[in-house]
Amino acid sequence: MRNSLPYLLLKTARPRQWIKNISMYAALVFSGFFFYVPASGVSYFFTVTYAVIVFSLLTSAVYIINDILDYNVDRHHPFKRKRPIASGALPIPVATFCAIALLAFVFLLSFWLPTFFQFLCFGYFILQMIYATKTKNISILDVVSIALGFLIRIYAGAVVVDLHMSVWFLLTVVSASLFLAVGKRQSERTLLEGKHGAIMGDTRISLRRYSQRLLDQYTGMFATAAWLAYGIFAFQNEVIRPDARFASYFILLPRTFTSEKLLMLTLPFVIIGVMRYMQLVYEDNQGESPERVLLRDKFLLGTVFAFGASVMIVIYVLT
Repeated sequence: MRNSLPYLLLKTARPRQWIKNISMYAALVFSGFFFYVPASGVSYFFTVTYAVIVFSLLTSAVYIINDILDYNVDRHHPFKRKRPIASGALPIPVATFCAIALLAFVFLLSFWLPTFFQFLCFGYFILQMIYATKTKNISILDVVSIALGFLIRIYAGAVVVDLHMSVWFLLTVVSASLFLAVGKRQSERTLLEGKHGAIMGDTRISLRRYSQRLLDQYTGMFATAAWLAYGIFAFQNEVIRPDARFASYFILLPRTFTSEKLLMLTLPFVIIGVMRYMQLVYEDNQGESPERVLLRDKFLLGTVFAFGASVMIVIYVLT
């Protein structure tokens, strides 16, 4: 089963990476339109979900192409050499055909979505190809490219239902993605240092320009920027209106706890999540694969669920 062609293709497509595309729901959730159904009869949730599926197919095609382009380098990586293409288990012609088929499928499915979504998909593909062939080997530009990928995801989820995103939330996304990217470099450096015979920079050239001290500074900088930007966004985001179902109860509260500040209740979960992730990166060296960390660490996963639940309660129950 593990040596079968479908399994090898699925493993190369990296379905666990699709968890990153959940960020495409951000505009829908924070705008208050999560349950909105327009005159067309197609709910905003369904439209965004369809866009998430299309974008997930696009990212899988990109991962397959990346593994093809990185074939020679991955063969010498202490961990990536076990990937289907790098190990030789999955023939490159088969992987190439699969990637082309996925891209064609994405092109066809995107016809039912706005033109700007198609532009963003194309922009994401070009960005990833530039990353795979050039910027991943250039320090600073490598982590910036990762942040731009997340930013494109946010905009892709917003344009399909024509919603606006606060500039502070966009800054939160950029800061958080840079934090995750630096954490990834941090863990990769630590793992290579502990691997006998591994030479820093042989598998990723940009690592030669990231000293431990510099990565520590970057990690602290982007971690602080992420929770602080979200705090400003939460503080400025008005979520309670005079006609809200529970609005009368807030009249009894001091002005210190006025309704526009309710989203601040979700901030502690963001801070705890950042602290826990930093703990996993520095104490357990688990930051090389952020999606794997999220799915395996119960504490972090619980924090993320608590954050999501609190956001939904504040915006859709208390308003």
